[in-house]
Amino acid sequence: MTVIAVVSDTHCLDWSEVHPDIKAALADADIAVHCGDFSRMSVVDGVRACSKTAVVVHGNSDPIEIRRAIPYVEVIEVEGVRIGVTHPAWGGPEFELEALLPDFPEPVDAIFFGHLHETLDESRNGVRYINPGQGYSSFMVPATMAIVTIEDGAITVEIRQIEAGR
Repeated sequence: MTVIAVVSDTHCLDWSEVHPDIKAALADADIAVHCGDFSRMSVVDGVRACSKTAVVVHGNSDPIEIRRAIPYVEVIEVEGVRIGVTHPAWGGPEFELEALLPDFPEPVDAIFFGHLHETLDESRNGVRYINPGQGYSSFMVPATMAIVTIEDGAITVEIRQIEAGR
């Protein structure tokens, strides 16, 4: 069994601003995934430092320093499950989930992605699409993340509310 903590869209100016429950979940997981929009390199560094294994991609709001330092997409394999990670910078507020597939030339079983700031766990045509929401609370929108468990090829997703919207 492998536990993956997935967060996105933290939009923090410093690692110290990231909610302590998110930091704890990233540290406890076997793999920590951040789906982009960190805002500052100290947040990227914080994710990497606190995690056993970190997978990070840049988002549309990340500055050039981050875009040069980390990739736009990643693919990992966990217990035979291929997972793509991205932050669709081209996407508007709504887009078809299948539009994410061209980012991954080889087939994937799941795609973890950011950008929407809304949680999502949906399967379409054999691909599981998982968006952990936003990693900070804002007006009427809670801070959330996803805890994904892979066991014997099966994917289980828990969307966890970290902090209520203000």
